[in-house]
Amino acid sequence: MQNAIQVKGLQKSYKQLHVLKGVDLEVERGSIFALLGSNGSGKTTIVEILTTLLKQDGGKATVNGFDVALKPDNVRQSISLTGQFAAIDEILTGRENLVMIARLRHLSNSSQVANDLLQRFGLTDAADRKASTYSGGMRRRLDIAMSLVGGSPLIFLDEPTTGLDPEARIEVWKMVKELAANGTTVFLTTQYLDEAEQLADRIAILHEGRIIVSGALAELKKLFPSAKIEYIEKQPTLEEIFLAIIGKKEKN
Repeated sequence: MQNAIQVKGLQKSYKQLHVLKGVDLEVERGSIFALLGSNGSGKTTIVEILTTLLKQDGGKATVNGFDVALKPDNVRQSISLTGQFAAIDEILTGRENLVMIARLRHLSNSSQVANDLLQRFGLTDAADRKASTYSGGMRRRLDIAMSLVGGSPLIFLDEPTTGLDPEARIEVWKMVKELAANGTTVFLTTQYLDEAEQLADRIAILHEGRIIVSGALAELKKLFPSAKIEYIEKQPTLEEIFLAIIGKKEKN
């Protein structure tokens, strides 16, 4: 199969509120897929259905070849999920969090798995500190590292950079790109347009319960009128200014 995820006619309602009204989407294996939408558009609902946390009212969805409604256990064994809020135990150290997840996944080499992920995510120096002392960026790195225990071929990242500062956001972006480069399929939900532009191979926009457009960034750009050429002096964005100032201070 070429597609890691196949969704057709997905529907979900909460009493009189119709959140999903027939969603269709496909995600190729080894790609980064970004689902865009405003708050309350149903992005998290789609993720919860695809990860078997929620049952759909109608339509069909398959993940890694398994029907989410008929074979939820198979789906869970083949995916990882990082939600909007870091699911780490703050009483434990970074290393202990990773070892715990490795043992829950019945891995015999839990200590080695933890060491490898700590090194990969740049957390070795903080490995034996309690997670409660970690910065927001470090917590998110640890959270994603925990999701990778067991080598799942598909990872869901539900708004992974919400609330992070610009430096931490860029750290997460680098990790997502590395995941895809190593063959992991990434399903990303975000409300940040620049995040999707930086990361995604394909982008879908969810609006009023339906996917209104889907395609590569270059394809989406063709939907808009040709740009008007004007010669203006480019001003740096606030994010560029922030990072430049921080970089200078670190050098000093």
